[in-house]
Amino acid sequence: MDEWLMERYSLAKERIAEICREETVKEPYGDFFRKTAEFLKKTAEILEREREDLTLSQYEEENRELYKELFPENYETCYGNPSYAEKTLGEYGKAFTFLFAELRGAVAYAYEKKWWDYLVGAELFLEIHSAFGQEETPSVKTVLGILRSYVNDYCQDMMEQRIAEGVDPELDFALRIIMDSDLEDLRYLYRYGEFVSENERGVAEFLNSLPQSEIDSMARTYTEGYRIGFINGRKDITKKKTVNIRYSLGFERMVRAAVLQFREMGLRPVIYRHATHAVNRRGSSRVGFTGGIVNPQYDYDHRQDSALFLDSDFVKRKLRSMQTAYENYKDLADVHGGPACIETFGEEPFSPKAKPEAWTLTEAQQKLQVELDNESGQIVNRYIKGDERSFTIIAYPVPEIGKDFPEIFREIVKINTLDYKLYERIQQTIIETLDSCQWVEIKGRDGNETDLIIHLHTLEDAAKQTNFENCVADVNIPVGEVFTSPELAGTGGILHVKKVYLNGLQFKDLKLVFDCGQVIDYSCSNFESEEENRAYIEDNILFHHQKLPMGEFAIGTNTTAYVAAEKYGIAEKLPILIAEKMGPHFAVGDTCYSWAEDTPVFNPDGREIIARDNEISILRKEDISLAYYGCHTDITIPYEELGSIRVIDEEGEGTSIIENGRFVLPGTEELNRPFEQE
Repeated sequence: MDEWLMERYSLAKERIAEICREETVKEPYGDFFRKTAEFLKKTAEILEREREDLTLSQYEEENRELYKELFPENYETCYGNPSYAEKTLGEYGKAFTFLFAELRGAVAYAYEKKWWDYLVGAELFLEIHSAFGQEETPSVKTVLGILRSYVNDYCQDMMEQRIAEGVDPELDFALRIIMDSDLEDLRYLYRYGEFVSENERGVAEFLNSLPQSEIDSMARTYTEGYRIGFINGRKDITKKKTVNIRYSLGFERMVRAAVLQFREMGLRPVIYRHATHAVNRRGSSRVGFTGGIVNPQYDYDHRQDSALFLDSDFVKRKLRSMQTAYENYKDLADVHGGPACIETFGEEPFSPKAKPEAWTLTEAQQKLQVELDNESGQIVNRYIKGDERSFTIIAYPVPEIGKDFPEIFREIVKINTLDYKLYERIQQTIIETLDSCQWVEIKGRDGNETDLIIHLHTLEDAAKQTNFENCVADVNIPVGEVFTSPELAGTGGILHVKKVYLNGLQFKDLKLVFDCGQVIDYSCSNFESEEENRAYIEDNILFHHQKLPMGEFAIGTNTTAYVAAEKYGIAEKLPILIAEKMGPHFAVGDTCYSWAEDTPVFNPDGREIIARDNEISILRKEDISLAYYGCHTDITIPYEELGSIRVIDEEGEGTSIIENGRFVLPGTEELNRPFEQE
């Protein structure tokens, strides 16, 4: 351990202990400092703990104590709540609520023994405490300046660490828990430092009830999907040495089996926690391993905390830091294969409350965020090449989905392992019809106002080319879709969904209007005012782009998943990974082939998918900064709201694929059987 770092730590720890007992800072600020000092004192005790040998009840109590202030029943009087912070601390509220969120990372650092990360947060706390300990209260500008200096001073170190965690298999904190723990002893769940809810415990207990053969089979579906993704993409997996495993706590038995299977392929796992420093966080999404979400409103409230420091100087600093870090780890990045993700679903749907007191990006900052995303995407692609990497995603339910959790879990396992050869044949029939024309018409029914026309690319040689990829269970598990990147010119109309969940957020009566393939207008009915509704869409679908193109049009064919969702009443809880297979869907943002458009892709019948570009992505040939948006959001129309999907020929005559939510194209009858068994 670095002697100088430990000396700084000892001094910080001693001062924090004193603050717990002091009354030197006047109210209302003193309460914040005392409570935060107690939190830092507790996490320091965990940081210094040499053995993780508490009893299960002791771990449960410790976990509750660390996270209870974020519980919904306590959140109204929590400094992490921007509304409470501003109500209590006035004009200093935003500064303190940012500080609160940044210091929450101390829990993760304590369990991972990240002394440096803990220390710089503690020193930030002490610097601000010192400013308020003076005779004259510091100005808001001074406090915000201290916070910005902290971000800028440590940007390089935090970026370097984050990138190292993404490519270096020697950073194995989570892997050691997975591979070395007795997974029947649920104490292991608490050794991450993540919040452990009934979902994580319930999944672990359920997986512990399954025989090893079933666990191995679940893992094999996942790892084979990853391997087949390389094969179907005609990419050489033997060049790769690492795979990034992302999962939620509770799935360790499956992950352990997957680690062993990946090793058979010559791949070592890299596993890292979702980002905890504001420098590395992106919205409210969690990329990496995660525990339970204590309170989704808290995550939503802090999704734009970067508004504190996001300016042109920070963008330049972060991009330089990122470039330097990737250069330092370029050999490891070059052999990294991409992510293999285990997603979860089943939590109670969350409809957030917009709070004016929360940090919010200005219009200028929104443009800077777009620039940062664009440039950082280019840096990543230079070191982890898009045309050489792949991915896979699979999803399973958590107990919160309801009393039928065991039955639903088994149903999802069945859905994830459907006969892909059967789907391949049926989907090929659909593709042959779609390839016979250049236009596809989609209309809603029963109050769904969807009325869209999709323009397909021209096939120069129909015997060797196709517009649609025949998607079987590889990168996107389960099976069940054919998809394309439309031509933007000629694509337009209204996309309407009565209710949809995107990235964990609910949208009511979502409408997107397309012209020349791009979103030109939008609305929803989540909030009372049009302004709030538009801002909600701008934040969470458009991601502050003035326009987004339709990057994908697809027809979902997994009626088995749809019927199961209806049977158990879980449609609104399904992730987009499954929901997108349950009807036609449309993605706004980049195409499915972003950063790899020049890599040929072929269907099982040998025909090449030529629709890998659109008028936006092709701009990479002239100016790569104009070609990508760094987002891709799928929006599905459920069969129950679907009137028809028809291909339209040059005379305006149509051939129906779906009518009134049922497949009518000859050769697709098998897809209606699950409906008949309802």
